[in-house]
Amino acid sequence: MSEQMHTSRQYDQVIAECRKVYLEKIQQYGTSWRVLRTISIADQIYIKAYRIRTIQEKQLQLVPESVVQEWIAMVNYGIIALIQFKLKNDERIDLPAEEALAYYDAAVSETKDLMLKKNHDYGEAWREMSLESLVDLILTKLLRIRQMVRNPQTDAEEQMYSNFQDIINYAVFALIKQREEHET
Repeated sequence: MSEQMHTSRQYDQVIAECRKVYLEKIQQYGTSWRVLRTISIADQIYIKAYRIRTIQEKQLQLVPESVVQEWIAMVNYGIIALIQFKLKNDERIDLPAEEALAYYDAAVSETKDLMLKKNHDYGEAWREMSLESLVDLILTKLLRIRQMVRNPQTDAEEQMYSNFQDIINYAVFALIKQREEHET
């Protein structure tokens, strides 16, 4: 099996896990995330990424919540951001679960397609990266998004969308890497 096919299958496995959490949250809370603005979603991801970075740097974790759950949350908040961009003119707060899942799946499909294209061009370089680098890249993307929210330009929405896609893919890569480390 080619590296690209292997990555694609691993990506699907990670997303299935993330999707399960997304569905559980919808069943618990509905689509209350519909009230979140771009900056709020970016801040939620920032909190998760910064926690991971702090644990990495201090080599100490006092709160017994899994770091894996933080990566999953970053994937799901990133996907929520993409859905919010698609629904910017839709003021509904409560989406039916099936509709929310359909939007989730469409965002994943588009983001995975981007990953496959970039992965082809970059030759699986992410496999050589550390988890520290992946979290730093996510934090960089979040700082860019914050800057775009503060100083909007004509193509800011498109750039923010692209940055959220990158965040999702970096978090999926981190989950794949953590899974591989756990298996060995």
